[in-house]
Amino acid sequence: MDINVVNALPYEEFVKLFGNVVEKCPLISAAVWSCRPFKDLANIEVHIAEFIHSLPDSGKEGILRCHPDLAGRDLQSGTLTQESQEEQSQAGMTTLDSAEILKMYRLNAEYKDRFGFPFVICARLNNKADIVRQLSERLKNDRAAERERAIEEVKKICSLRLRNIVLPDIQTKL
Repeated sequence: MDINVVNALPYEEFVKLFGNVVEKCPLISAAVWSCRPFKDLANIEVHIAEFIHSLPDSGKEGILRCHPDLAGRDLQSGTLTQESQEEQSQAGMTTLDSAEILKMYRLNAEYKDRFGFPFVICARLNNKADIVRQLSERLKNDRAAERERAIEEVKKICSLRLRNIVLPDIQTKL
C-alpha cells in the first residue's frame, strides 16, 4: 500500500495492520498513528525508533520480552506470530536436528538467565549458523550493551516488516 493509503487509515485499522511490526507490541503502532501524516516509509520508521528510544530501559526490555525464543517452544508448538514463523523458517530454525534444537534451548536459557529477556536477532538477515554464533558471542556482553544491541535488531525486524506492508517510496513514484 502506498503512503497516502497508510495516512488515510482509521486508528483501528492502522493498529491492526501495523500492530506486529514490533513483535506483539501494538501499543507502538497505536502511539505512532498520531504522528500522521507520514511523509514516506522512512518517516514511519523514524517515529517508531523515536518512540522506542524514548522508553526507559525497563520499557525497552519489555519490548524484548515480547519476542519468542529462536527455535523455542512457540516454534515447536506452532504458536508463533505469522511474521515470526516466516522469519524463523527463512533462517533455518524450522529445520534444526535434535542436537541443534537442544543447543538452541541451552543457549536461549543461558541468555535469558544472564539478561532477563530473550535473544533477539533479525532472523531474515541471518542463517542458523550465524544465529548460533552471534548468540554465543553476545552472551559475553554486559546487560546495557546487549539491551541496546537487541533493540537495534528489533528495529531491523521492524524495518523489514514495514516493507511487507508499505511500498517503498521509489515504487510509489513510478
